Amino acid sequence: MSAAGGKFAARRAGLLARLEPGSVVYLATAPESVRNGDSDYPYRHDSSFYYLTGFPEPESALVLVAASGDQPARAILFCREKNVEREIWDGLRHGPEAAQAEFGVDAAYPIAMLDEKMAGLLAGAPALYCRLARDEGLDGQLRRWFDGVRARGRTGIVAPPALRDLVPLVDEMRVVKDAGEQATMLRAGQISAAAHRRAMRAARGGVFEYELEAELLYEFRKSGAQFPAYTPIVASGANSCILHYNSNDRQTRDGDLVLIDAGCELDGYASDITRTFPVNGRFSAPQRELYDIVLAAQAAAFEAIRPGNTFHAAHDAAVRVLAQGMLDTGLLNRDTAGSLDDVIANKAYTAFYMHGTSHWLGMDVHDTGAYRLTDHPDKPSRPLAEGMVLTVEPGIYVRPAPGVPEQYWNIGIRIEDDVVVAAGAPRVLTDEVPKTVDDIERLMAEGS
Repeated sequence: MSAAGGKFAARRAGLLARLEPGSVVYLATAPESVRNGDSDYPYRHDSSFYYLTGFPEPESALVLVAASGDQPARAILFCREKNVEREIWDGLRHGPEAAQAEFGVDAAYPIAMLDEKMAGLLAGAPALYCRLARDEGLDGQLRRWFDGVRARGRTGIVAPPALRDLVPLVDEMRVVKDAGEQATMLRAGQISAAAHRRAMRAARGGVFEYELEAELLYEFRKSGAQFPAYTPIVASGANSCILHYNSNDRQTRDGDLVLIDAGCELDGYASDITRTFPVNGRFSAPQRELYDIVLAAQAAAFEAIRPGNTFHAAHDAAVRVLAQGMLDTGLLNRDTAGSLDDVIANKAYTAFYMHGTSHWLGMDVHDTGAYRLTDHPDKPSRPLAEGMVLTVEPGIYVRPAPGVPEQYWNIGIRIEDDVVVAAGAPRVLTDEVPKTVDDIERLMAEGS
């Protein structure tokens, strides 16, 4: 077994330790997906399957059996068989024998044997853990497996009486990142930071949004990242006020702000950075005024990210700064909006800031894990713990509207970084991209 295989084996052991003796876990990876005709999308494994196996191939499934009495726990991988002809066309297949040796499972079988083996593995098990209401086709599989067990009912063998959702267990395991995961995410952040710097240097009035996107994608791949972690947002002018804009086809104009929200995926882990900058390299006075408010809001959020503080404390801190800025600039009229506390209580700030400040980050951009303590009656925000990774992304988005000062129209600003919760201040993984006004203008003055 490789050293990496040992890491995944330890994760499987941690999951099995949470189950009642003899229980069975079933988890399949993602299917391949047709783009059009005979062309597939680039394959990307299921995150939780990969978290527990490290196995990158499609048509694969993991079965775990918890220890019971004198029977030790087992990890069983089902995967494609070796096929020299298909490998000529599509690339390496480990096959069961090599997969068992490299990935540290106790047994491995061809995926075609899954139904045959599952009937035996489920016989007498007290519970089956799987992804309920999430995996297409699982209902049909369960019917075949349970029918196989029930066919042996005269011998006293019974199917699992309990069917339980696996998702919450694995999701909670993934919330806290170990040192290896943090190192990978740091490197992903560094690659994405270099891409953002590259795009800033390439910016000038008249450039198309897709040209800046191309700079990002070039740097991602050149530096070893396998994919963009999500479709990049390159939004100029009024497009910067569209939160999930990704057409990226407008030609910029001198004086525009450009909001770029983009990050790479490296070895299965995402990064997520947003920077906003003037395409001509110089902030106007209104742009700078709103930008500094957003930057101050991010700084306030950083101060709230401490072990033991709640997840939502960062959002509350950012909102307070943003709302005060909206009152100071006249985006919100004091006569109608009231005091700062009134603005927050009535959520008047959502006219210009309508999203949350943070989300979990990891193998998925919006990573797994609960944001609230769902087993508590009033479901409070969960406390932060060392090793959790989250984004911090306050913003202000000003669309033309009656009563809104015209000098701020079509200004959309978001500043986003990725941070690890640490014993003191959070560890910022993406701080290699400038974000003060002076630092951005200085970098852009250097050009490409």
